[in-house]
Amino acid sequence: MRVLGIDPGLVNTGWGVIVVNGSRLSHVANGVCKSGKGDLAVRLLALHDQLEAVIAEFAPDAAAVEQTFVNSNGAATLKLGQARGIAMLVPARAGLEVGEYAPNAIKKAVVGVGHADKAQIAHMVKLQLPGVMLSGPDSADALAIAICHAHHLQSASARERVVPAARKENVA
Repeated sequence: MRVLGIDPGLVNTGWGVIVVNGSRLSHVANGVCKSGKGDLAVRLLALHDQLEAVIAEFAPDAAAVEQTFVNSNGAATLKLGQARGIAMLVPARAGLEVGEYAPNAIKKAVVGVGHADKAQIAHMVKLQLPGVMLSGPDSADALAIAICHAHHLQSASARERVVPAARKENVA
């Protein structure tokens, strides 16, 4: 299964694609969509078009996006929310289910602690995806989101295998 992780941002939206094969993860590609300068609508369209191109090229089976945190600057939070809307819309329009994860949950899944910094995230992504060449901190975060979603999918799959087996034992 191919998983696309998206780290939304208005200036830079990181993306990363991994392959999940059982408990094994491998890197496919990563990069950063840049919105440029100018009108907000044009910048959002640029992010939309670039994410569509990523999905067309790498054909993921699932996607995940980081949830927005609210900070003291309301205008900045609103703009981030609009970029996040694009990050959710594009994979949903492509027919993908989109998982959402809080920043602390992503950090905990990849680093082991919920308050890791960007350098720690990049280091752990490199350990979990040997040989990866990161396009930058935004793409490292996007790969961390994809890894978090892969772990979530694996644990959900394991639960599905255990629960039916337990039901069969109770029926007999």
